Amino acid sequence: MKILITGAAGRLGSQLVALLQSKHRVADADIVGAVSHHFDITDYEACRRLVADLRPDIVLHPAAWTDVNACALDPEKALRINGIGTGNLAAVTAQLGIPILYVSTNEVFDGQLGRAYSEYDPPNPINAYGYSKRYGERAIMQVNPRHYIVRSAWLFTHGGRNFIHAILGAARQGKVLRVVTNEVANPTYTNDLAAAIALLLESERFGIYHLVNEGAVSRWGFARYLLDQTKFTDTPIERISRHEWSRPSLPPEYTALANFAGASIGIRLRTWQEALRAYLDAEAAG
Repeated sequence: MKILITGAAGRLGSQLVALLQSKHRVADADIVGAVSHHFDITDYEACRRLVADLRPDIVLHPAAWTDVNACALDPEKALRINGIGTGNLAAVTAQLGIPILYVSTNEVFDGQLGRAYSEYDPPNPINAYGYSKRYGERAIMQVNPRHYIVRSAWLFTHGGRNFIHAILGAARQGKVLRVVTNEVANPTYTNDLAAAIALLLESERFGIYHLVNEGAVSRWGFARYLLDQTKFTDTPIERISRHEWSRPSLPPEYTALANFAGASIGIRLRTWQEALRAYLDAEAAG
């Protein structure tokens, strides 16, 4: 299979490239980075040329602007990249008869349901990032019937900077830790998500999927478990409300995702606790 991967310089994109290139012909593309193809998803003609020239069997589209606070400060840019850019790829792939897989987010939901969201619960984003990603979902669903939409949550990965790095960094420096208790979702290891996506491609079962590590936890609970698995068991964490943590984007409160569709075809991810321990072991091994 020939696969075009957008956002290939990013954390999930690069993991997909590394995982899939042993079995498939992979074309890696991004607007930046050391990739084979440079292009801008907000440029329709650039999208059309790239896909038409490569003629992949499928396009994997994890490319996105994922800085939720920056999206809140510049919602039009968020829409251009996450919404219109995705719409460009949806239109091009539909015209050429090529399937597309789009990586979306738990933040397309408003967090008010009171239970884990299934794949067909109605989205209702409450911030600019979630709105822009929902725009991308709708663009794909309305234009290209041969689609996978994969929603995930709270990705943690090797390299870069994420919640884990922030918590451990603050603990090492002896800073006072204040973490929110009323934001709940599924911490998900990028390596596990990439492996689940690879299995989904083999299924050829189009649709919407929630692919997350099993189990839900608050930001505070995730941080506490992380510190307890390292040398910071005695490091205290102050419990705060999300309204006490000032930031441009207010995330939804309870957006745990339930993996019903993936599980029905045999795709299950391990618990977030197991995934976090595996992540820490890999980090320790260098």
